[in-house]
Amino acid sequence: MNILHTVESYYPAVGGMAEAARQISEGLVRLGHKVTVATGKMPERKEKTINGVRITQFAVSGKAVFGIRGEVEKYRNFLIKSSFDVVTNFAAQQWATDIALPILDRIQAKKVFVPTGFSGFYSPFYKNYFKKMKKWMKQYDMNIFLSDSYRDIDFARKNNIRKIKIIPNGASKEEFLGKTTINIRKDLNIPGNHFLILSVASHTGMKGHSEAIRIFNKASVKKATLLIVGKHAKIYSGCYLQCQLLKFLNGKNILLKDLTREQTVAAFKAADIFLFTSRVECSPLVLFESMAAKTPFLTTDVGNSKEIIKWSKSGILLPTIINKKGLSRALVSESATILEQIFDNSGKRKIMAERGFKVWLEQFTWEKIARQYEHVYQKISKSRP
Repeated sequence: MNILHTVESYYPAVGGMAEAARQISEGLVRLGHKVTVATGKMPERKEKTINGVRITQFAVSGKAVFGIRGEVEKYRNFLIKSSFDVVTNFAAQQWATDIALPILDRIQAKKVFVPTGFSGFYSPFYKNYFKKMKKWMKQYDMNIFLSDSYRDIDFARKNNIRKIKIIPNGASKEEFLGKTTINIRKDLNIPGNHFLILSVASHTGMKGHSEAIRIFNKASVKKATLLIVGKHAKIYSGCYLQCQLLKFLNGKNILLKDLTREQTVAAFKAADIFLFTSRVECSPLVLFESMAAKTPFLTTDVGNSKEIIKWSKSGILLPTIINKKGLSRALVSESATILEQIFDNSGKRKIMAERGFKVWLEQFTWEKIARQYEHVYQKISKSRP
């Protein structure tokens, strides 16, 4: 098949959606399909083909609700005039999908939509956007959701969207089953006898870093290090400066690092516990990566984290409050108590780690996820008039 995936950002960009689109695209290439990715232009992306995936770049930014700028007409014409068997739009509320939505009837290929959560669903700015979404979703040949219970799939069911398929996220066998040559503790000067608590999320201001730091500071865990791995665009953007200030609140060892992917995977494998305090997600990739690394996790009630805990039996839900905007926030004191309990119970951590790894290997590798996408694409292609 000749497949087009559209996504706002793609490798070497980082982030959950960029990584998921990359893994699915490369997986389909390995299965023998021709895959093109239409994405935003990056100066550091020099190659036109990455691991067999063809890249078509557009200098576009923004989203429909707040305005889209750049090569809008060029991208629109590309969608209408190109000849693909399947076109998949990854993630709502960004230009690569928003430009496509009003012209779905002019795109000749079979069309697939992967909403990834509708993060702006509760915002009044998006009221008209989601009113139109009821019609748009019915124009797709399939709508793929990452979980069985979240605001995007609930919206679809409420509005009689019948073409629904659930395909979860995953983690890479190549990355997590491969041998790690990096000694991350040595590289970052983390004492070998320290209990290592890992958090991986960019400094956007919405990943709950402040709660993670406060939980760590509040918990009675000695000889421990909190390692927060995350990128930041500028020192004064997002939460990076706040995180720098918070880490000096007491004498505990807190590290803020921007690591390579290889270093990040090594950190996952070296960690004793993964602490995820994000405020808004759809289906967090990092929880699957934690499973693949044999690292049990603590997570806020965000996205489908409850569902991932049920699937994996390798995580614990932190006490969480969810506000009217749908944003989650960990309760610090109660979460610190849970961290203390898991710190003191190495036997439980080992059992959780083994359970999570086994379930990941059986169900949630990207290789298995790519085959599920292939099956959907083949099925809808056979129904072509």
